[in-house]
Amino acid sequence: MSRNQVYDKVNLIVEQGNTILKIAVFDGDRMVACSQHNGRDPSCIRELFEQHKPDIGIMSSVTGEDKSLTKVLKTQLSHFLWLDETVPVPVSIAYKTVNTLGKDRIAAVVGANYLQPEQHLLVIDAGTAITYELLEESGIYKGGNISPGMTTRFRSLNQFTKQLPFAQEKATVPFIGTDTESAIMAGVVHGIVFEMDGYIDALKAKYNDFFVYLTGGHAIYFEKRLKNCTFAEPNLALIGLNRILEYNAKKI
Repeated sequence: MSRNQVYDKVNLIVEQGNTILKIAVFDGDRMVACSQHNGRDPSCIRELFEQHKPDIGIMSSVTGEDKSLTKVLKTQLSHFLWLDETVPVPVSIAYKTVNTLGKDRIAAVVGANYLQPEQHLLVIDAGTAITYELLEESGIYKGGNISPGMTTRFRSLNQFTKQLPFAQEKATVPFIGTDTESAIMAGVVHGIVFEMDGYIDALKAKYNDFFVYLTGGHAIYFEKRLKNCTFAEPNLALIGLNRILEYNAKKI
């Protein structure tokens, strides 16, 4: 695929998370470019416009609107969609406070439903926070749970105690720590593993033909540690945002 190749139908997807800005280009339902950025410099968007010339786009953010970034998107795209609670999505939402529902959460659910339609789904997003989202095979999003992510737990133990160091993830984790740092590592990592497996076990007992997606920055880290079978898809929210854009583009 050449750097300057132009597609007949191109969607621009922008997802602002708590720490990372993700930008993707889709040719229909196929992702043809994806990049991650620590800042919100509009120049990274301009480069994608020059390379792929997207027609329509969507942006979601868990940190609020960046007007300089959305100005570029509104100016360059023929149709721009800012994802909020008023935007129709291709699943039914039973969440009581839709206005407080994280846009990354519903995007991941839509992405999972698109990849595995008419199945009971649990979406686990392992990032700054760990979220658990339940979608029934009927297409009804029932809701979900939120707990601290791995790095958040490490940081909390360091900040809210006087003696504990700030531990960081490592490839090898003992089951029982033999010093303070390994005790923190083992406690946090295995605590999350037991938490994830516990949710999966409880829901598998209730639902038949249950499918679990694992996404987020630490998805790969936990996938190999869980006893239950999961399917890692790091771009689940981007896939969902593209699906929401396509769903609404039909109404233009």
